[in-house]
Amino acid sequence: MNSRSNRAALFDGIEEGGIRASSSYASHEIDEQENEKAMDGLQDRVNLLKRLSGDIHEEVETHNRMLDRMGNDMDSSRGVLAGTMDKFKMVFETKSSRRMFTLVASFVVLFLVVYYLTR
Repeated sequence: MNSRSNRAALFDGIEEGGIRASSSYASHEIDEQENEKAMDGLQDRVNLLKRLSGDIHEEVETHNRMLDRMGNDMDSSRGVLAGTMDKFKMVFETKSSRRMFTLVASFVVLFLVVYYLTR
């Protein structure tokens, strides 16, 4: 009986070790599956961030082009305004042109006064 109890103890230990090994293996499989799910989730997030950064890049490029066009338009407007100011300077430098400007300004003011009085 002593040998039987030794034998039973020996086999019980193997079975327990086998159970422990298989449960450890199952636990390892579960951990691996969780890791796969986590990696898939991370991959989805990385792809989303990649698309977002691409969209942001396109938006920045569009705004840069728009700002460049606005800057060019402002430069051309500045050139036109400078030309107009040069023409005004020429008008005010000559006395006959100054008299003509005074006459036109007087008519405009008189027209505005009459308009507001009749209104």
